[in-house]
Amino acid sequence: MTFKAELDATDWKILRELQNDGRMTNVELSRRVGISAPPCLRRVKRLEDNGVIRGYRALLNAPALGFDVVAFCLIGLQHQTEAELKAFSELARTWPIVRRAWMVSGDSDFLLHCVASDLTTFQNFVIEKLTSAPNVDTVRTALTIRQVKDDGLVDIV
Repeated sequence: MTFKAELDATDWKILRELQNDGRMTNVELSRRVGISAPPCLRRVKRLEDNGVIRGYRALLNAPALGFDVVAFCLIGLQHQTEAELKAFSELARTWPIVRRAWMVSGDSDFLLHCVASDLTTFQNFVIEKLTSAPNVDTVRTALTIRQVKDDGLVDIV
């Protein structure tokens, strides 16, 4: 496996620990990876500056906040010109219900991860926003039943 970033074993340990708990102090992180605090902080800063670490955020419990519906939408466009793909990308960024979005290959052009307070809100979004959006040809939805795994985005061994 080849990697774009030049990382040593200590960098990988730092990434694994921060992915599991991004709130730990630098002192705790340095203890877990086996180096002193100052070089640990320099390494984290370098990983941030190089774009390996993009940021930090709280992982919220959506149902506890009243957001009970999680769904995925597969969107097929009528035309896949670069301008049309960019236009839909920009539009997807404006919809608060869309939490993550990917341009994909295959039968669809986009995959949208949506979170809504209830089924009616999600249905209204699909009908009023997605299906009526310019250049949208097909919309296929999949409502989730239960999340069975929620790991960090990268498998760091």
